[in-house]
Amino acid sequence: MVTLQLRQIDIPSGQRLLLHDVSWAEFEAILTELGSHRSIRIAYDSGILEIMAPLPEHEYFKQSISIAVEDIAEVLNKDYESYGSTTWRKQAEQAGIEPDNCFYFQHEAQIRGKLAFDLNRDPPPDLALEIDITHKSLARFPIYARLGVPEIWCYDSGTLHIYLLQQNQYVQTEQGRVFPSLKVQELPRLIEENRDRGRLALRRAIRAWVKT
Repeated sequence: MVTLQLRQIDIPSGQRLLLHDVSWAEFEAILTELGSHRSIRIAYDSGILEIMAPLPEHEYFKQSISIAVEDIAEVLNKDYESYGSTTWRKQAEQAGIEPDNCFYFQHEAQIRGKLAFDLNRDPPPDLALEIDITHKSLARFPIYARLGVPEIWCYDSGTLHIYLLQQNQYVQTEQGRVFPSLKVQELPRLIEENRDRGRLALRRAIRAWVKT
């Protein structure tokens, strides 16, 4: 049997590596070896591990939509917390995932100030953001469902879809729980209209849109 070190594996931007028959102990060891200062994303589902290296386009829309969420929250005077691509996992569910970003809104007060989490005791993020530029190999919704994340925003090819967890399955909806008064599906249009005008122009446009 050939054994490779993770440092020997180079994943080009936009590409994915899929590993099979990965035990939970091996998954934990891989997370430790990878460390926290990295650009790749991982997902784990019952022995299958995906490692993905995002493209610049992926990171641009991740950042743009993430900043939009924060600007909307500030305009609406809603407290929130963001934990980026934290690794969320539950051994009992054999599930682990790193979202492109994640936020607490409804449970913000409950986790305020926390720097470490255990999903056996703590609530999962209220909102997860997925940027599907490279069309990931491993289905992420079943992982999120087993972790109990109530809302997912999925950006794909200029469109933002909202999914809510209902009876352990995600159902696409026009209205989310985090910002129920806003049609957040308009965010990709605002981003495209202001992409060549700079970050400050985009943020001003989003704030103005919230106030209309």
